[in-house]
Amino acid sequence: MDISSRIYVAGHRGLVGSAILKNLKNKGFQNLITRARSELDLTDTLAVKEFFESEKPEFVFLAAAKVGGIVANNTYRADFLHENLMIQNNVINQSYCNGVKKLLFLGSTCIYPKNCPQPMKEDYLLTDVLEYTNEPYAIAKIAGIKMCENYNLQYGTNFISVMPTNLYGPNDNFDLEKSHVLPALIRKMHLGKALEDKNFDELRMDFNRLPIEGVDGKAAEEQILASLQKYGVHRASDGAVSIEIWGSGKPMREFLWSEDMADACVFIMENRNFKEMYPHDIKEIRNTHINIGTGEDISITDLAHLVRDKVSFNGELYFNNEKPDGTLRKLTDVSKLNSLGWKHTVELHEGVEQMYNWYTNQ
Repeated sequence: MDISSRIYVAGHRGLVGSAILKNLKNKGFQNLITRARSELDLTDTLAVKEFFESEKPEFVFLAAAKVGGIVANNTYRADFLHENLMIQNNVINQSYCNGVKKLLFLGSTCIYPKNCPQPMKEDYLLTDVLEYTNEPYAIAKIAGIKMCENYNLQYGTNFISVMPTNLYGPNDNFDLEKSHVLPALIRKMHLGKALEDKNFDELRMDFNRLPIEGVDGKAAEEQILASLQKYGVHRASDGAVSIEIWGSGKPMREFLWSEDMADACVFIMENRNFKEMYPHDIKEIRNTHINIGTGEDISITDLAHLVRDKVSFNGELYFNNEKPDGTLRKLTDVSKLNSLGWKHTVELHEGVEQMYNWYTNQ
């Protein structure tokens, strides 16, 4: 890629795409192509075809996807499978049809088996069954990896797949029904702090920013409190506030600052090609994707206490063992990425503080 290359960032308004777009702009790339979903529905095959034929991007970052936390993944199973397959099929195929020089497909470490050996190496893909709660999403992402891999083998394209670990950062999803664990913890504890401070103005401002199931800041106090309680922010009769957290708190999770992830993606796009991803003396070419992560993890319990400290919430944390834990540990092996010359720079305690500051300033 050079400064004048035509670069399409699919999904530029999401957590991943917005970080990639920011990174490219900071590095001086000037010919960036974006489309909001209202302008281009990537599940619409004809619309995607017309877009590629008209815009002729040279490089593509495929960061668009239907994403969500454990509740959303387990509830909207068909939607997660269908929409992600449609997005991938359309963008990858049209990239081939229109001569895109290089494409970077972003997946997720949920592609690895439920009981995967730790840390998870790229070679562990498809060696055992998947975690049930996000199986449809994982299958879609595995299909994306294999689509890139096999277009490369059959058509000589240069499509690379990367698998980021759990991401967090600016433009994250703080919807309590659909968010991942870290933004959910930050928002719930922010609301819990406002509740224990009896700061109803802050509660109303937060609900106006992001209503919960249609309840905004103009709603009656009783409605707001009921919405908070439904999502695990409880106020007792004596005024004490507690936060419910799904599961035992024992699962270990790895978290990567989204802007670090973006830097890794741009680094790979600029410095690696598909043909460099495997030994040339093997007959079966597979598992050419690259993990992106920190190689470090933390328990959900310790994460919750870290967030509580950064938010200055003083209430009780309650772990609901009747709710699912998901996979007990998901730690990426990032030796392949590190060997290419890239390593993360933002540690979790720094990132949580930056993310909370970002959220409260929106």
